[in-house]
Amino acid sequence: MDIIHGVNTLPRLVDRALAERLRVMPAVVLTGARQTGKSTLVEKLVAGDRVYRSLDDLDVRDVARRDPMALLGGNQPVTIDEVQREPALLSAVKRAIDRRRVPGRFLMTGSANLLLMRQVSESLAGRASYLTLWPMTRREQLGLARAGRWDDLLAAPDAEWGDVLSAARDDGEDWQALARRGGFPTPALELSRPSERAIWFDGYVRTYLERDLQDLASIGSLPDFRRLMQAACLRLGQLLNQTELGRDVGLPQPTVHRWLNLLETSYLLVRLPAYAVNRTKRLVKSPRIFWGDTGVALYLAASDPSGAHLENVILQDLVAWRDARTDRAELFYWRTTTGEEVDFVIEAGGTLLPVEVKATAKPRLADCAHLRTFRQEYGQRARAGLLLHTGRHAEWLAPDVLAVPWWTIV
Repeated sequence: MDIIHGVNTLPRLVDRALAERLRVMPAVVLTGARQTGKSTLVEKLVAGDRVYRSLDDLDVRDVARRDPMALLGGNQPVTIDEVQREPALLSAVKRAIDRRRVPGRFLMTGSANLLLMRQVSESLAGRASYLTLWPMTRREQLGLARAGRWDDLLAAPDAEWGDVLSAARDDGEDWQALARRGGFPTPALELSRPSERAIWFDGYVRTYLERDLQDLASIGSLPDFRRLMQAACLRLGQLLNQTELGRDVGLPQPTVHRWLNLLETSYLLVRLPAYAVNRTKRLVKSPRIFWGDTGVALYLAASDPSGAHLENVILQDLVAWRDARTDRAELFYWRTTTGEEVDFVIEAGGTLLPVEVKATAKPRLADCAHLRTFRQEYGQRARAGLLLHTGRHAEWLAPDVLAVPWWTIV
């Protein structure tokens, strides 16, 4: 894989979605984990007539606290970076919009999901559009400004999937190398040696624990919090059992619950809910837990890539694709009481696309069993099954299951 260097010049998956929202809504909020490239993305827009303010600047934060309209007033559109550092500023944004509603007037970024932050009392409902910037997808790292080929598959008849995927040339890639470097622009594009990436990941985790986390909550014991992060990384892809997790790290369940919520608010932890026809049941079934970036997860766990990390690579691509779409799509896993399981279920356009991931170069017919059970369960709503593997060849293992190399899609 030839990675294109020049982090600041690479287009991003959300570029078009961001431009569309700025043309329609008076406020757009771009959120995502630290170092995903939010500031770089919004600074591209400053070259025009936008005013740029960063709340990482202590003087700017002081003005935001004392006299917010000094930052928000005037006729020029305003970009406010790291708005989660002063959540009360959102109330002033609301007042300003209600006085003068102009598309694209405010563009804000935040390194936390503002809708999940307790300190945020103002959601800007009806005034703002929210967009998430995830770590770079594999295809973004190649300079293609897109996620995997999920839209292509959803748009084509099942029988034509093989032709759709074979039409594009792709030389493939070592998934373990991709998992190790992750998707944060600096380690993915600028650092080539594992030792360099380890230094970067160490600094990232330290900065998150010692500074960014304090914007969200007061944590009494940072070593305990870091231990919980490590334990979560070691349970990648597993069903979340907060009591067991707490027992492993010596923490009470309520503390585990609160700290996992903080990790999710920071976009470091991803919970994948269970699929069920009854939407209420989706909320009560245990989710599977993944990490927002495999590079950070592998660093924290001090482990080598496993099949769970290949699943996490696929999920990272899926969440980036989902959150850049205008049409709604949902992601789930599926599991029966007897242990049959499908890694991912994509719900979009009234249909269900089941996806199984196998870290093997030679998938077998037996690997299709759970995909076929899922299709039998949901009938005409279910598309053909996809089995992603690490080999080089695509083939229909069964009449309703296409096995393809993971890199032909992601």
